[in-house]
Amino acid sequence: MLIAQISDLHLRPEGVLYQGMVDSNADGAACIAALNALDPQPDLVLLTGDLVDEGKPAEYATVGRLLAQLRAPLFAIPGNHDEWTAFRAALADHDYLPAEGPFHYVVTDRGPLRLIALDVTVPGKHHGDIDAPAAQWLERTLAQEPSRPTLIMMHQPPFATGIPYLDPYACRNGERLAGIVAKYPAVERILCGHVHRAMQVRFAGTLLCTAPSTTTTIALQLLPSAKPTSFKEPPAFLLHDWRDGHLVTHHVLVGDFPGPYPFA
Repeated sequence: MLIAQISDLHLRPEGVLYQGMVDSNADGAACIAALNALDPQPDLVLLTGDLVDEGKPAEYATVGRLLAQLRAPLFAIPGNHDEWTAFRAALADHDYLPAEGPFHYVVTDRGPLRLIALDVTVPGKHHGDIDAPAAQWLERTLAQEPSRPTLIMMHQPPFATGIPYLDPYACRNGERLAGIVAKYPAVERILCGHVHRAMQVRFAGTLLCTAPSTTTTIALQLLPSAKPTSFKEPPAFLLHDWRDGHLVTHHVLVGDFPGPYPFA
């Protein structure tokens, strides 16, 4: 089972640049083209939030045009830059989404891995939160098939990255999540976005990964005095390959690079 994970597209209205500097729409289109060119094709694509930048209807029109080109089935959750009503409207044909409330859902019929979407966004805020209702929903859902290999996807990661301008906007009450996940060794990965970097950390007995953004990369600066900074690196995504009872995660750059060369 092959699962692609994209995140943080920050799409804008047609002709408008992200932060006035970067063509995030072109980056998103390049990423979709790269996913469509994969052989074998992903069994599904996960989009872990921040489809748009300001939550405006004109941005979600861009979402509709872009995602319509994707060949593989898509499963999405909102991020802190998404607006819930417009998000639902843009993905109205995605019948796995709940009709109201947080975007928690579970997918069990797409292969050996179970997918659990846990919406930790807080409307109007940039940080996430594992509140009590979300924790209770997750525990009930995991308990339905406690031994089935499972992916949990959410937007904000519940750990400190060490980057001073990212950590105030992490997911709060991560200890609630850890207490639940630790009971279920079948959780193979927790998949997040939000931080515009690929990171991994051991968390509650499993591995937590963050996907890079399809547009800008937030700078790796670990000094407490560091100022918010980003770079225009190549778009990228994660590819999670489940085979023989193991999940291997690959970091994939999007673009044309020298090669292929006849060696490995």
